[in-house]
Amino acid sequence: MLDQSEYLSFTKDQLKTELKRRGLKASGNKTELLQRLGFNMNMSRVANSTVKRKSDGMTSSGHRNGNSLTSQAQVNTSRVAEKAEREALVLWRQPIKTLNYFVRELFLDLYIYGIKLFQYRLALGIVLLVTIVCSVLVNIGGPHQQYWDSVCKQTMWCLYWLGLGVLSSVGLGTGLHTFLLYLGPHIATVTLAAYECGSLNFPEPPYPDEIICPDTVDPTWEASIWNIMSKVRIEAMMWGAGTALGELPPYFMARASRLSGYDPDDEDDLKEFEELQRKKNNPESMTHLDRVKLFVERLVEKVGFFGILACASIPNPLFDLAGITCGHFLVPFWTFFGATLIGKAVVKMLIQKMFVIIAFNEMLVEKAVATLAYIPAIGPKLQEPFKHFLRKQKMKLRRKPGEEVPLEGNILSSIFEKFVVAMILYFVISIINSLAQSYHKRLHKQPRSLKKSSD
Repeated sequence: MLDQSEYLSFTKDQLKTELKRRGLKASGNKTELLQRLGFNMNMSRVANSTVKRKSDGMTSSGHRNGNSLTSQAQVNTSRVAEKAEREALVLWRQPIKTLNYFVRELFLDLYIYGIKLFQYRLALGIVLLVTIVCSVLVNIGGPHQQYWDSVCKQTMWCLYWLGLGVLSSVGLGTGLHTFLLYLGPHIATVTLAAYECGSLNFPEPPYPDEIICPDTVDPTWEASIWNIMSKVRIEAMMWGAGTALGELPPYFMARASRLSGYDPDDEDDLKEFEELQRKKNNPESMTHLDRVKLFVERLVEKVGFFGILACASIPNPLFDLAGITCGHFLVPFWTFFGATLIGKAVVKMLIQKMFVIIAFNEMLVEKAVATLAYIPAIGPKLQEPFKHFLRKQKMKLRRKPGEEVPLEGNILSSIFEKFVVAMILYFVISIINSLAQSYHKRLHKQPRSLKKSSD
């Protein structure tokens, strides 16, 4: 690996060759090419200005250095105190102040994004026109109504899973884990119903809101792994596409930070990446997790599209780091998003669907429930709720359309419902805390920017 300063002596063609070798975009001027290779232009300017200042005399230089060191120490102290104050701004410590900052940040974000949205007047006008036309079509009766209702229902179904996918991956690892809460249980329910009914041609309606066994079995929709995967294909792909969209904020954040220069106020957002960069110079202090993170970074940096695709195609809790790495090294947007979309919506979802379908095969489920009885002391008591749940599910599947199933309490359903509610509440609280802390950062950033401009 060459030292960054050696890239300054490269010609433009040599820089392009190096970029192509890394799988990065090779167009643009020499400054842009150097930035993609990781060269910090700000450091270059600092070095040049430092050489110039040396000629001004050692005495004055030493005096200024002493003052700058004192000033830097004061800045660092104030930033540490500010960070501690910001981290303490949470609902369970300062509820009134946190809610106040949350509301202010929310309205500020709505105003800012509203102004940005208004800049795209043509697109906004087209969307409004399409919305008006759709509203008119909904309220006018006619032969088109049946097809229109079907299109609307399918669109809302797709948007529902797309939104759940975004919620799952947005927020740098603090998102709502909607695969475990929604998509996984949906695939498991369809799998159990398929093996119980012997077919997948469930009556529509009530499917997908409810599943009822069909009166006649369609030979083309017999219960099999591939047919079940086909039945839940749209839900899984839309959820995967949503997770790909949720990975864009880390990418854009790191890209903006790289193009505009490092801002200490963004240290919290890029903390993991910056810490990993510092540990590169001291490999013996790296943990096994740090080495895995470094491997992900190097894979994305050197292999490019296929490296991103490989990271996105497996359940990977470190993919946020891959997005930050791509943004930092100015990987083109469509290279990053294209590989992420294919990996998450196609390859990864294929793996996860197959895993859930195989795990909830009728024979495996019954065998797993029967095995619970062998657990000493609590085995039979633990087995009974699962057996009751399976019996109830079979009754629901075998009922006729419109027929009600007697409501009976089940401890498994109750536990799962409470778990879902707890996860959603945690997610909402984390959003409130995050927006409140963002407003706190905004308040302290403005005085510093004014001070810099006055200096």
